[in-house]
Amino acid sequence: MPLVPIAARLSAVLGRSAGFIRSVFIIFLFGEVFPLITFLLALAALITGYFIYGRIVDHFFGPDDRQTPATIHNDGVDYIPLPTWKVFLIQLLNIAGLGPIFGALGGALWGPSVYLWIVLGTIFAGGVHDYLSGMMSIREDGHSISEIVGHQMGSTMLNIMRVFSVILLILVGTVFMTGPAMLLAKLTSWEVLPWLIVVLAYYFLATMLPIDKIIARFYPIFGICLIIMAVGIAGGMLFGVGGHTMPEMVFANLYPGENQLPIWPLMFITVACGAISGFHSTQSPLMARCLKDERLGRPVFYGAMVAEGVICLIWAAAGVTFFDGTSGLQAALKAGGPGGAVYDICVGYMGTGIGAILAMLGVVACPITSGDTAFRAARLTLADWFKIDQVGLVKRLAFAVPLLGIGAVLSQMNFNIIWRYFSWTNQTLAMIVLWTGAVYLYRHCEGKAWLMACIPATFMSVVTSTYILQAKEGLELATSITYPAGIVFGAVCLALYLKATVFKKNSSSNEELEATPVENNLSIIKTLREGRRGVLFYCSFIYCKFSSFSNPLLSV
Repeated sequence: MPLVPIAARLSAVLGRSAGFIRSVFIIFLFGEVFPLITFLLALAALITGYFIYGRIVDHFFGPDDRQTPATIHNDGVDYIPLPTWKVFLIQLLNIAGLGPIFGALGGALWGPSVYLWIVLGTIFAGGVHDYLSGMMSIREDGHSISEIVGHQMGSTMLNIMRVFSVILLILVGTVFMTGPAMLLAKLTSWEVLPWLIVVLAYYFLATMLPIDKIIARFYPIFGICLIIMAVGIAGGMLFGVGGHTMPEMVFANLYPGENQLPIWPLMFITVACGAISGFHSTQSPLMARCLKDERLGRPVFYGAMVAEGVICLIWAAAGVTFFDGTSGLQAALKAGGPGGAVYDICVGYMGTGIGAILAMLGVVACPITSGDTAFRAARLTLADWFKIDQVGLVKRLAFAVPLLGIGAVLSQMNFNIIWRYFSWTNQTLAMIVLWTGAVYLYRHCEGKAWLMACIPATFMSVVTSTYILQAKEGLELATSITYPAGIVFGAVCLALYLKATVFKKNSSSNEELEATPVENNLSIIKTLREGRRGVLFYCSFIYCKFSSFSNPLLSV
């Protein structure tokens, strides 16, 4: 069957986008008239985005009937074909740890305006990011994201990403080890250290054993519990349990005055999981090794991201609803932290019985199930790096023991210090993966498919650069400098990308570009090489600032 012209497809996309924009105006016009319209329209937009834009992304990528890594390399350890419903629930639980819960509560400090970032970020950025990272991994033999970036962007970026992703995964694993241990210590008579040992022992088993022994057996259960918890919270809000009123997104409360934190770029860093998260790109290859068919990529990768966006939306709404506005939420976070706020919301909307149980599962089990897969992804990243298969137990031990040992040492550091660097590194990784996806789409897909990754990549370039220039763990520059500098950085990244692809001279086809080493084509790689001294200086600066930063979100 002949393909529909690209122009027609783009027109259809623009038409659907115009319809979505009209929905946003409806929110403003009628938000004060119909109760819950903001939340319900945002929820409807997420679901519609999956069926419309998700299908568009999938169509441009072009999944086919080729064999997947799960069937080609079935090793009984990491490459194992699994049922689609299990892969979806595992993917959801891997990516939806504490991020869409704690991050949503932090983002709710900006009021209902966070709905816009959750909806737009999930549909046009996070969904594309997760889908591309998973599908590129399938197309590249199930390799880790660092290897994918290196293949598309050159050897320099390969080495940078190997180190960057391993460090990030260890930080994630450590954070999601320490947090649950601290909460369990509060709920029991044990100290933090015994719980750390218990969690670490579980991490060791989950990292070492074949994926179908623990993860594939128990994660779907926890994933269902996560969904039930979110549905219960949403039902409590919709039926007005406790007499709380959900605020609408109108011009009067678009940006509540009691919250003095800057919405740009802090909100876009705070709400990562639930909008876009680079950590997801380290998890998608785990499930790329378990999918039986490429055509299942949209429901698993894009679908799990939309599901996480729904969960994030529910918790953001619950934060401002249950505590009667941003002021009450801010006071609750100061008093009991995000964990205490989650517990109060669950018990308040679902009762002391099932509510307390689900709160325990959400606040304790969810981060643990993200932490163990973080260490597992780190093991596989190192295995891909050194080209060592992971079939033998001794080979898995060679990577798992040092990784978990480092995590154990880091767990003794100040928890807040480790957490402070997570959000920015997370969003920076998302930016890199989106640019990688843009390169892949230009090289392998027809028409203007690369725009789907290029536009959010440019946006995230502006966000991450503005934040690090402005934040206390960065350069602490004034907004009069950081705002224009961030825009300039994003424009430079876009210009370098266009120069290396669309506007590249002496190149008449994608095949010609593919035949040439990527690092010779992408001038950004040359720029990175020339600026290695600056990168080293900046890393040294970050290290010196490590212990002096005070995160405003942790002190609310």
